[in-house]
Amino acid sequence: MKKRWLILFSLVALISLLGVGLTGQEGNFTLPEGLSAQSYANIAWMITATIFVLMMTPGLAFFYGGMVRAKNVISTMLQSFIVMGVVSVIWIVFGFGLSFGNDIGGLIGNPVDFFLFNHVGCENMGAPATAPLSQIDLGVTTIPLALFALFQMKFAIITPSLITGSFAERVKFSGYLIFMMLWVILVYCPLAHWTWHPEGIFAKMHVHDFAGGIVVHAASGVAALTGAIFLGKRKSDEGKAANIPFVLLGAALLWLGWFGFNGGSSLAADGVAISAFLNTNTAAATAMATWVFLDCVLGRRPSAMGAAIGAVVGLVAITPSAGWVTVGQSIFISFVTTLICNMAVTYKAKTHLFDDALDVFPTHGLGGIVGTVLTGVFTYSYFYPQPESAEVTHREFFLNHLLAVAIVFGYTFIVSYALYWLTNKMVRMRVSAKSERIGLDRSQHDEEYGVEIHTEIAEEVPTESEWMRSVAEN
Repeated sequence: MKKRWLILFSLVALISLLGVGLTGQEGNFTLPEGLSAQSYANIAWMITATIFVLMMTPGLAFFYGGMVRAKNVISTMLQSFIVMGVVSVIWIVFGFGLSFGNDIGGLIGNPVDFFLFNHVGCENMGAPATAPLSQIDLGVTTIPLALFALFQMKFAIITPSLITGSFAERVKFSGYLIFMMLWVILVYCPLAHWTWHPEGIFAKMHVHDFAGGIVVHAASGVAALTGAIFLGKRKSDEGKAANIPFVLLGAALLWLGWFGFNGGSSLAADGVAISAFLNTNTAAATAMATWVFLDCVLGRRPSAMGAAIGAVVGLVAITPSAGWVTVGQSIFISFVTTLICNMAVTYKAKTHLFDDALDVFPTHGLGGIVGTVLTGVFTYSYFYPQPESAEVTHREFFLNHLLAVAIVFGYTFIVSYALYWLTNKMVRMRVSAKSERIGLDRSQHDEEYGVEIHTEIAEEVPTESEWMRSVAEN
């Protein structure tokens, strides 16, 4: 029995005992009487949107799993899938409190406020005279607090999953689990608080992120870059993608789920949700066409992989501004972002500066950064239709978004690198050369993808005498 697995198992056991001991402190799930039809519509839409966002993580598993070599398909998909379990538990215990609990210095929420979802129910939908349970209660008035917490949980789930594409095919599963749990607590939760809590430092700077351009995509992209640098290059990256139809399936699930990701971020069934829905589809379509056509212009063949990646880049690009820009602006944002990301992927492939296996930083990272910068360009008129009475000028608004990107880049890079280093001290994160050669499916999980080929285990060549003996026996 290995100590690390005993520790992780013991943590789950402890949480289960705490859950029994704290029974009776949960939120009230009885909706107050007299709610309007609009309130019920909001609740119905947000339940649907939450389901859509959760679907994105299995979609990402297929998207990444199809890109790697056959001997690493299962391990790559599991790295996304396992997060749905582990991060959900962290979020319920104290992650939601860290992100949206009462503010502490503009930097973090109080983890005790919503410990084990204490008082996370429907109380915030009550009469206006009801005393708010927390600062976030004042900001979430359209849906029950429990539904808001569940919606935000799905964002916390997919963000660390995005990082896995950078160190695919070479990371130890136990090391990945430890890093991912620490990263959610020390990087994701603070960034979510800075950006989406009404007292967070970015919120006070008038920095706006509709659905996670910096909290989700820029942060995961920078952490991916950090991981690729820290873990080093694979021993060999030769080999074809295992299953391109998986990539297309994953991209389709991501596209569909993104309607909940962006459309749900209005937190209501309203015109902003419809605008986000329209802009999300338009950006994905524009980016997919742009990526494929640009490849052809540059002498490359149109590919299914390129179409899938292009669509995802467009979804990333529009995320920080989806509900606040016009459809024409969404076309421009996705077009410019796709050009930059395509060139970044090409440059990385030519220079081999770092081994970001599935191009997480050149697509998600840069896509989130460029999208956030363009949010500072195009959304000012939405928030300040009368500039003469605005709290900040357009120039200050734009520069604050640039500053936020720089802060997120620096903080995420430094803390992520420290967490890779710390995790590596506890559990060596990189697998052995032999395990990498065999493939992570067999070496880490003792499982095998159905069409797995070119591995030492899957293709053991018999000696001549063994072959002759097998022929004689048959």
